Amino acid sequence: MGGVTEGLAAAEIFAPDAVIQLAHPFETLDLAGFEAKALEPLRAAFPDLERREVICIAGSDAAGATWVGVCGHWVGTFNAPFLDFPPTGRAASIRFHDFFRIEDGKIVEMQGLWDLPELMMQAGVWPMVPSLGREWLVPGPMTQDGLTVSGDGTAALDVVGDMLGHLGKNADGVKAMRLDAFWHPRCAWYGPAGIGTARGIEGFRRHHQIPFLSAMPDRVGDPAGGHFFAEGDYVGFTGWPGMSMTLSGPGWLGIPATGQKITMRSLDFWRVESGLIRENWVLVDLLDVYAQLGVDVFSRMKEMPGWTSGSA
Repeated sequence: MGGVTEGLAAAEIFAPDAVIQLAHPFETLDLAGFEAKALEPLRAAFPDLERREVICIAGSDAAGATWVGVCGHWVGTFNAPFLDFPPTGRAASIRFHDFFRIEDGKIVEMQGLWDLPELMMQAGVWPMVPSLGREWLVPGPMTQDGLTVSGDGTAALDVVGDMLGHLGKNADGVKAMRLDAFWHPRCAWYGPAGIGTARGIEGFRRHHQIPFLSAMPDRVGDPAGGHFFAEGDYVGFTGWPGMSMTLSGPGWLGIPATGQKITMRSLDFWRVESGLIRENWVLVDLLDVYAQLGVDVFSRMKEMPGWTSGSA
């Protein structure tokens, strides 16, 4: 997919009627809209734009559809505004998780999350609450094999599937979730900007899981509407949306308990090591969550000291 930004036209790899679903505020686009509203503004903002991929896996979902999942960063010098984010004139990055459904050698569907809050933070205009986890340039796999993945992914898929099944037992307490049975003691949970990275099971619990489940204990995944696939030690999941829940408790992202039902787009990669999850890359469309709750993050951004009307 690096060719999309390095000389190869999107029309050469996407089917003419491809459906492209991107994070808020892009939403659902056709191929022309993808070029005009996403790729061209990104290239204009980062004239030396590069696409640095660290994971690429392929496999079939339960329905037999072929999916390719790619994880990495857009990297370059942030020299011009992007989505009204003020340029810094310095190196910047945007993490991405892009999932592609392939038919007859062409991309017919794309579900992609670009971590726009990450760029807002680098520009000094993130207007929402600080992350509980660590904000940094999220690394690729510690095994350095994310671009050479091969082999049957059934065992890894079973581990992740069993883990998610037990996470659904959160109403019965943390013991019922059996985290130690599925997560490596030194696991890394690489969450999106706005939540951050958590280290180890205790870090995962403190910096993500406890606030998340306390606020939305009825959260339900949608495996039927989502797409799980695996290759080698890696598992991918995409869903548009992948979860639904009620914001019935306080604490998550500083948001009060509104009682509102929301959905969530979450695109994940897991790496399994010796039968345990060692690394988990997670992107969540937080801007879409805020939008569902009636919060216009972009309007709030424009009230930040680091944003000026001349930057738009």
